[in-house]
Amino acid sequence: MLQEKRQILQNYSNELVYNLKELHINIDKQNIYPRDERFESAIFDSDKKKIFSTLKSLDVSLDDVIYLSGDYIHFIKEPEAYYLGTKYIIVEIPDDKIWFENIKYKIAIYFSFAFLFMIFIGYFISKLFLKPMRDALHLLDRFIKDTTHELNTPVTAIITNIEMIDKNKLDEKLLKKINRIEIGAKTISNIYEDLTFVTLNNQIISNNENINLSSIVKQRVDFFSSLANMKKINFQIYVKDDVFIFCDVKKISKLIDNLLSNAIKYNKISGFIRVVLTKNCLIIEDSGKGIDKENLSKLFQRYSRFDKSVGGFGIGLNIVSLIAKEYNFKIDISSKIDIGTKVKVKW
Repeated sequence: MLQEKRQILQNYSNELVYNLKELHINIDKQNIYPRDERFESAIFDSDKKKIFSTLKSLDVSLDDVIYLSGDYIHFIKEPEAYYLGTKYIIVEIPDDKIWFENIKYKIAIYFSFAFLFMIFIGYFISKLFLKPMRDALHLLDRFIKDTTHELNTPVTAIITNIEMIDKNKLDEKLLKKINRIEIGAKTISNIYEDLTFVTLNNQIISNNENINLSSIVKQRVDFFSSLANMKKINFQIYVKDDVFIFCDVKKISKLIDNLLSNAIKYNKISGFIRVVLTKNCLIIEDSGKGIDKENLSKLFQRYSRFDKSVGGFGIGLNIVSLIAKEYNFKIDISSKIDIGTKVKVKW
């Protein structure tokens, strides 16, 4: 900006020098200091003392050539002769700030283009760097989906055929073997259901209907009875008859299954599981290991596991939480170490 103004100020200073020369020659005829409506000016002697000034800005620096002085631009010139004792001439014009607005505008535009360019480049670089990870995750996701799909048919066939066996006609040794097969098949079946639910991101369409929850709770307890018997766990059932609820059968079954599965998994040998169903509440209480208070708030986070001695993926309670949110169920969990855990599902 100063360089652009320099030539204009140079011309003004030349005119002022000429006028000073005229005044110097004709000082006896007129003693009026030359003025111009286009600029203000001042003259200083060799000792840098002011001789005369019409400047608006008093901040003067005779060691510079052109500079900003507040809202004004100063230009310093040394005439070839000491007219009226003048060593330094200062020419002053106002700074209109237009240059500054233009610079701000240009900076904003250049920054915007640079920022968009960086985002554009960053997007492709990030895609390039993340491609191996994305491919690995995609491969893992496909593997889980394919595996769970392949598991469904044989596991269902095993469970169906086991249920068709009349266990009363079997001897004790064979009965134990069949029970172990049934327990293993049901465990895999429960894991399959959880993985399917997670891989589909809870996007399973809900076929909501008015269902008898009492009947479903009894069915799910019966399904897990063989797993409970392996640890000699006793079920205490207090189910009110004909409790109806409007929801999806598979999802409410999955919620109950995960709560019962955890109650068995983290229970002690010869413990108990108390199942209470009332009109607006389902309670599942166990006599297991219990959970630390600081971990209670993290129970519903996916992949959270606080007991590494017991198998699992840490997705069961996350699924319970997703289903509860869908149907506006309220879940309260209370627990004491070495005493047990109580889960209340209210609606």
